[in-house]
Amino acid sequence: MAVTKEQKEQIVKKFKTSDLDTGSANVQIALLTARINDLTTHFSKHKKDFHGRRGLVTLVNQRRKLLDYLHRKDVKAYQEVLKALDIRK
Repeated sequence: MAVTKEQKEQIVKKFKTSDLDTGSANVQIALLTARINDLTTHFSKHKKDFHGRRGLVTLVNQRRKLLDYLHRKDVKAYQEVLKALDIRK
């Protein structure tokens, strides 16, 4: 099941930095994390979906690049995003 429109709106509302913000690194990382979590549950059920797994790797790499960018630009926001999304243990 893909991330629904309502779930996306909630994520954007939680991570936006201003009223019109829908594309900042914080929001993009949160949306990618939701898709990654959704696909992870998909792969626990469909173990042989190797084509879909390639898409998952692409999403993880894209999130990694955005996290690196955020770490370079604003370390405090980077740490807040990691804590809110529980990415690093």
